[in-house]
Amino acid sequence: MTFPDQNRRSFLKTSVAMSGAIPLVAGLAQAESNTVSQPLMAYVGTFSSPLKDMLETQVDLPPGNGRGIHLFKVNRETGAMTPAGIHAMGTSPSCLAVNAAGTHLYSTNETDGVGKEKHGSVSAFTINKEDGKLKPLNTVSSGGAGPTYVSIHPSGRFLLIANYFGGSVSVLPILEDGRLGIATDIKNDAGKIGPTKATNAPKGSFAISGHDRTHAHMIQSDPSGRFVLHVDLGLDKIYIWKFNEKTGKLTANHPHAISLPPGDGPRHFHFHPNGRWFYSIQEEGSTIVLFDYDSEAGKLSSRQTISTLPAGFVGSNFCSEILVSSNGKFVYAGNRLHDSIGIFSIGLEGRLTFIGEEWTRGNYPRSFSFDPTGQFLYCCNQRADSIAVFKVDNKTGKLNFTNQYAAVGNPSHIVFLDLAKKGS
Repeated sequence: MTFPDQNRRSFLKTSVAMSGAIPLVAGLAQAESNTVSQPLMAYVGTFSSPLKDMLETQVDLPPGNGRGIHLFKVNRETGAMTPAGIHAMGTSPSCLAVNAAGTHLYSTNETDGVGKEKHGSVSAFTINKEDGKLKPLNTVSSGGAGPTYVSIHPSGRFLLIANYFGGSVSVLPILEDGRLGIATDIKNDAGKIGPTKATNAPKGSFAISGHDRTHAHMIQSDPSGRFVLHVDLGLDKIYIWKFNEKTGKLTANHPHAISLPPGDGPRHFHFHPNGRWFYSIQEEGSTIVLFDYDSEAGKLSSRQTISTLPAGFVGSNFCSEILVSSNGKFVYAGNRLHDSIGIFSIGLEGRLTFIGEEWTRGNYPRSFSFDPTGQFLYCCNQRADSIAVFKVDNKTGKLNFTNQYAAVGNPSHIVFLDLAKKGS
């Protein structure tokens, strides 16, 4: 077969280009294959009994079914969880946080004493980049009894801790190697304790949990890192602090706190992705309050209060978790005893409308989390000793049960790490 010179040159160029493209395509296919083969890891914090010969005191009921931090590999397509080991701990590592680089994990150890010392502790771990296994680095005092919440400041240089039974919050420095230093600041809550009967409690409710003393329940920075907010359930208040990234010190903002209705008991909160709307869930009042957030002044202004429960509900309920979907269209609220996740659409100016609920397929949903893609929601049913997996409909907000569970004793909190992600 013969070719004119022009066609011959075109043919040769095309052939050379195609020969170079083959390894490129193969390389892309291999890279995609490697990404899929790299596991998506889940770490589950639990309430666990003290290990033999240890002196920690258990503070949550029912105690003891967890064995520490449970590891799972997660199927990216189905959401299914496969056990991948346990890092045994008898100190109830009930809340976990993974740093942005995916190199370290931190746990609050929700005890009211370590040995003879009446305080809880926080532990630091390195994460093996190949298999996600944990290696202990160090453990330090949390600055109070029963640390129940940990978050990482946006700078990556500090941990923020809420000590529920100690009624205090603390700031722990993260050292260069990921270990934790001694607290740079500890603040103790003080004030008049709210009533045992919540202002907004459902009719017939006997939901009394934390109005016996101060109870710091959650602490987290605002998106900018300039302000830190924490709730005290017993005082029915949300506190706002100015944060010094150089010293790790908290300074009272003005105004320093905003009050919720007496007895309602603020527990958790979540910022909308736009940073302007702030949603607080009240444990005993079974409500969500929408606040406008002024990021320049660190100021909250309430604008809407709505029940977490369907119309007509009567009896006792304890709220737990609240999350805003990553697309900013929906809010999800946990109900314990009612054992449901309330689903709310976010309308104009952030206002909520109740659009449905989903049974958690277990009892006492302590918390829930989205996987990194937002496709699945994982619900920690504390007293059912299991995690239920739901597929999220990002258009309607509805949760569809996948018929998949993971067995975990007294699960409290679940976080994820994508080992295929660059930089992890």
